[in-house]
Amino acid sequence: RDLLQFPREDDVDIAMEILVQWTSQGLEDVRLVNYSVLLDLPGSSSNTVTLKNSGECFYPSGQQCNRETKTLHNQDLLYSYAAYSAKGTLEGELVDIQYGTVEDLIRIQAITNVTKKIALLKLGQSPLLYKLSLLEDAGFGGVLLYVDPCDLPKTTDLTDKAFMVSLNSGGDPSTPGYASIDGSYRQNRLNLTTLLVQPISAMLAKKLISLPEDTVQQDRCIPLQLPATGKKIISLNIQSVTTYKTVSNVIGYLKGSVFPDRYVIVGSHHNGLNTYGGQEWASSTAIITAFIQALMLKVKRGWRPDRTIVFCSWGGTAFGNIGSYEWAEDLKRVLQRNVVAYVSLHNPVRGNSTLHPVASPSLQQLAAESQSFNCVEKSRCPGSNVSSVQIQGDSDYFINYLGVPVTQFSYEDVKTSENSSFVCEALFPVHTRKTEELDPSFSLHETIAKLTGQVTLQIASEPVLPFNALDIALEVQNSLKGNEVDIPQLLAVASRLRDTAELFQSDEMRPANDPRERAPIRVRMLNDVLQSLEKSFLVHRAPPGLYRNILYRLDERTSQFSVLLEATEHCKLHQSNETLQAALSEVLNSINSAQVYFKAGLDVFETTLAGRK
Repeated sequence: RDLLQFPREDDVDIAMEILVQWTSQGLEDVRLVNYSVLLDLPGSSSNTVTLKNSGECFYPSGQQCNRETKTLHNQDLLYSYAAYSAKGTLEGELVDIQYGTVEDLIRIQAITNVTKKIALLKLGQSPLLYKLSLLEDAGFGGVLLYVDPCDLPKTTDLTDKAFMVSLNSGGDPSTPGYASIDGSYRQNRLNLTTLLVQPISAMLAKKLISLPEDTVQQDRCIPLQLPATGKKIISLNIQSVTTYKTVSNVIGYLKGSVFPDRYVIVGSHHNGLNTYGGQEWASSTAIITAFIQALMLKVKRGWRPDRTIVFCSWGGTAFGNIGSYEWAEDLKRVLQRNVVAYVSLHNPVRGNSTLHPVASPSLQQLAAESQSFNCVEKSRCPGSNVSSVQIQGDSDYFINYLGVPVTQFSYEDVKTSENSSFVCEALFPVHTRKTEELDPSFSLHETIAKLTGQVTLQIASEPVLPFNALDIALEVQNSLKGNEVDIPQLLAVASRLRDTAELFQSDEMRPANDPRERAPIRVRMLNDVLQSLEKSFLVHRAPPGLYRNILYRLDERTSQFSVLLEATEHCKLHQSNETLQAALSEVLNSINSAQVYFKAGLDVFETTLAGRK
């Protein structure tokens, strides 16, 4: 509640408030780290969609263009946009491509030429950036993006709300792959796509396809669809403005007493956008601040973690995780060597039906154990359902460029359809669902704080890192089951990885269970192997929106490696298996590299022990 009272002029103001709070609680080393980055912000007037058949002009929310509407919800209208979209005006025929899957595209291209036309696209099912890359390749000129009410929880009515999305895959677009420090070369990248992209409300989507307002019949939701008859010509006007702004991160260190050069990072984010992105930033910041407060009481009584805990509140998250990317690119060499895990607090209470734990394979066991101990409301914490799936937020760089094990706990509403995955890419206005309505007693916040706290403390304080090598090998084997592409070499190398991981687990985890086995040099060597278990699984290149770290699946519906799934789809679209062969080679080399790495770890220990004997 206190956090929501902060006057939020921009990112720096709110970051300063957080810095003061953390310092007042006794955190010794707290820094404000600023980067000047390229943001794409709304223009002075709202983007518009005009139906040429009738001449009607609409704002993204579905309200008709007039001065009265404009002043009523000015901020909401302005922030209903796609950051880093192409700018300008486009007139073209509206083409309904549903979720923009490869099948949808093949179906549409068989009946019409899509060049310079405007796609009506539903958010969900797969990452937005991936779908937009397909549309761009197909030759579309623009995209109207909306969320089908059937894909939202029944408790949520966002029919008349437009939203914001970012088309930025991560970091400052003007310094791709390197940090935005003073003196860095700035590339001229005013938009990140040739498409004019505009998010609209479901209400406007219904108007454009001439549907009656109510499409819910006797508890059965009818998905929206453009009728086959009648050509709709629309004009799309997009006026966002790119400008350099300061994005601020707050970084606080609690130094470890045994391994101060090994970091466990706990990450939340703060929001400089006046209304967009809901109130999840306040939930995120409140939980990390309460955790710091509890830890500093222990520190005053003489306690210290073994490893350093780094607390981070990131800026610029809504625009493509900019603050976390820039800091990680700035400190890349240090982080590659020092970070052992990242614990995410991105949007921890986005619903109130069920706990949704996500962890990379090596941390799944730890996350499941923590869940069974700490859940305040057992009915909302079903058994051990920890999965390794793509998630939103600032863990992105740590997963995909550093290969760091990650875990995150959050509360969600029950998914209403199989298309609900990736709907959370939309940032709706703040007043759509207040945090206090979702969790009036703050018991869900309390559960997330306990789970996050326990996992962080175990990783920071156990002599041997609580990472499970065998779970990685099992996840790899599961990802190859039922694969359309049955390659004997892949299955063979995955089997070797499992055999090596089993040996590693049984022989080398003894120090975790027996203090007599904990010679300092042995523990350090074991931990060095454990902290890099997942680094072998970063492929060089992944399609837009898909993780480079192949240990994470697209969502709960899919069990295969996402790069192989996508490559199989690519074959259908381009009648060539070159992409599939390249993807298979990347996956094969990743699994082989992991097996070689595990075996090298075993060899090192055998040599050390033989020497001691």
